[in-house]
Amino acid sequence: MSSFRKALKSKQRDHKERSQPGSRKHLGLLEKKKDYKLRADDYHRKQKTLNALRKKAMDKNPDEFYYKMINTQLKDGVHVNKPKPEEEMTEEQKKVMRTQDIGYVEMKRVAEAKKIERLKSELHLLDANGKKKNNHVFFVDTKKQVADFDLVTHLNTVPELVDRVYNRPTVDTLINKKILGAVTSRELKSLAKQRKVRYEELSQRIDREKKMFVISQKIQTRKDLQDKNKKVKVRKETSSAPAIYKFEARRKR
Repeated sequence: MSSFRKALKSKQRDHKERSQPGSRKHLGLLEKKKDYKLRADDYHRKQKTLNALRKKAMDKNPDEFYYKMINTQLKDGVHVNKPKPEEEMTEEQKKVMRTQDIGYVEMKRVAEAKKIERLKSELHLLDANGKKKNNHVFFVDTKKQVADFDLVTHLNTVPELVDRVYNRPTVDTLINKKILGAVTSRELKSLAKQRKVRYEELSQRIDREKKMFVISQKIQTRKDLQDKNKKVKVRKETSSAPAIYKFEARRKR
């Protein structure tokens, strides 16, 4: 029976959709069923979306909070993120604080401070830390000696080195080293270059010691914050200084 039905269908004529009547051509193309189906599905999909959004708005908690509410601002009709404040800690400080404790940082800082003092003593920083430059006073017996006083002869050195307060060898030392008469501009430049390198090293060590001191203070501040005492932040933390808190005074029993 089924085979007979299939045979009948194979010989059936294809029924095409009727054409638009000529009397209604001025109204444009008629909407076919497939076009209506697409339009209806699109309409129902949009209505479901609107109903879901309407229900979500009705069920919303009026006290609901999102960080975007305070982290964004309206600019030219568009919500944009607010600019980030100044970075409180550098990446180097974060890395050291995560991996090391205050004891290690303090030990490294003390080691740097000792190296700085040794470099200062080697370089004869007479005017460091705001101190006045020292004066070298020579005493003589008579006024004639004052008039005839020669600093080069008295210090037993050469005129090229008399103005130095560091590395000022005597004539005997220069003769023993066979460099008297060879104190040329080239050698003076070499000494100046060595001195510049040492000063650069000193400057780097001073900066490193300051960074270690800041890290040590920040670690100590975080330890103090673990106490349950009431506290108020007075100043925010920056890359060059820790945060400052004011703790509530408690009487010790």
